[in-house]
Amino acid sequence: MTPVEEGRPRALLAGASRRWVRLLPWAVAFVLCVVLLPTTIVVLTADYGLNGGVASALAVAQSAPLLLAVVRPLHAWYVVFAADVAGALALLGVDFEQRLLWPFPPMELVGYVALCLALGLRERRRTLVLVWLATAGANVGLGFAAPHGSGAKELLFTILGGVALLLGGVLRERYEVQRRLAEQETISEAERGRRTLLEERARIARELHDVVAHHMSVITVQADTAEYRLATLPPDVREEFTSIAATARESLGEMRRLLGVLRNEEAHGELAPQPGLAQIGQLVEATARTGGPVEFSPCDAEVPEAVGLSAYRIVQEALANVVRHAPGAATHVSLSVSRPAGGQGGEHPADGRGGERLTVLVVNDPPPEPPAGPLEVGGTGHGLVGMRERVRLVGGTLDAGPLPDGGFRVAAQLPLTEEDLT
Repeated sequence: MTPVEEGRPRALLAGASRRWVRLLPWAVAFVLCVVLLPTTIVVLTADYGLNGGVASALAVAQSAPLLLAVVRPLHAWYVVFAADVAGALALLGVDFEQRLLWPFPPMELVGYVALCLALGLRERRRTLVLVWLATAGANVGLGFAAPHGSGAKELLFTILGGVALLLGGVLRERYEVQRRLAEQETISEAERGRRTLLEERARIARELHDVVAHHMSVITVQADTAEYRLATLPPDVREEFTSIAATARESLGEMRRLLGVLRNEEAHGELAPQPGLAQIGQLVEATARTGGPVEFSPCDAEVPEAVGLSAYRIVQEALANVVRHAPGAATHVSLSVSRPAGGQGGEHPADGRGGERLTVLVVNDPPPEPPAGPLEVGGTGHGLVGMRERVRLVGGTLDAGPLPDGGFRVAAQLPLTEEDLT
């Protein structure tokens, strides 16, 4: 129903998804042309007594433009409308029975109604109103010259044409409204995804503030107490430690101001210490009490705080999804530290942990019965979006997706060395 694209006219229903719908206007136009052309010649010559040559010319002018109407209905209307009026005037020169319809015979009505429907599907309201006014004006004007008097049946041309114009216009506007709604939904979905991503990043930044602030506080305390713990420090070294402490305190202040920008009215209770691997057991126990059986395989390895926080949030969100989408399903949570195959070389010179990964695995079985509806569970983030952002933050990988048996699997690999974290 879109009229023009890049200056080139498009066929009616060219934007339809199904091929048979796109071909339907061409098929209808072809059938009408093939049927109306000979019918018009026969009726005008046999019933109305019109000259064969004139009848043939009128039939071609009234029927052939219907094929053009698939692409340019307004141009086709100019030709058909002029041919219909010319045909009505030509019939004034012959003597036909009073029972026959005038000024527009039945076959002209059929073709004109189909043409008006095509116009309604393509043109705007103003054009449709002008077309109907021209139709009514011609119909009423010719009525004054009716050879056998005028009646209600002579107004069928105006009435049926108006109904077809109205129907086509309503269908076109309905299509336009649906198309705009679909576009807005697409835009809204994209904006919603972008907003979700930004909110999750802001949340992660707020949580990591505590982790970084802890390290900065340790640096400040160590630098401030260095002259008391190490009595033999030279004066220039003491000044260096004093400068380090002042810089660390200034950095902490800047971080607090940054956190104030990132914090919003809905961010409550974020001043508590951030959780890590040690708190995952408590999370599993709480889920087991409310959501279903959970089997837990812990890991006692020392990991960076950012990695521990990411692992905790991944397990938290995965378990929340289990409770929300598969209530009562048996769930398996495991934490383990592994090294890639053949990864003995290239170990970190300080801790010998080069290439090590913390593997976070959460797998749930199918639910005992389909959930009646989404459960109201307090989410901690935005599902897979939050998981992916946390994994990306520490340079890890995430594999999440449904299992063949109807369960779901979340597997994250989080690097443990500083080189891999950057």
